Amino acid sequence: MKVGAVTFDAKNPEELSDFYQKLLGWKKMHNNTEDGNFIIVYSEDEKGPMLLFQEDPDYEPPVWPSEKGRQQTMVHIDIHVTKDEYEDAIRHAISCGATPAKTQFSDKWKVMIDPAGHPFCIEPLIQSE
Repeated sequence: MKVGAVTFDAKNPEELSDFYQKLLGWKKMHNNTEDGNFIIVYSEDEKGPMLLFQEDPDYEPPVWPSEKGRQQTMVHIDIHVTKDEYEDAIRHAISCGATPAKTQFSDKWKVMIDPAGHPFCIEPLIQSE
């Protein structure tokens, strides 16, 4: 088995898919089928999972950090970069429309919030010599 895609719900899936396309530098396509309308963002080499975006008019962004009785984060993605790319990756995410989360639990990664309120992390990988 392998993970084929991670699906994000959003009130505006076009806007959210634009954000991740720009953030990751990936390709984007629409897939309208009888099973639903999805926007797909995928890497050019087509390795790894795709990101799918679907409209949910009742979508409520999660609260970060979690609060009892409030919408919880269901899943988040981690974006890995080299140690040298870390600060630039954070600046790039902000220029794409992300905001740093007000609460950070570690100085080893940065929790960011995408335009629809989903948290994601930017983490520098430790590279072997």
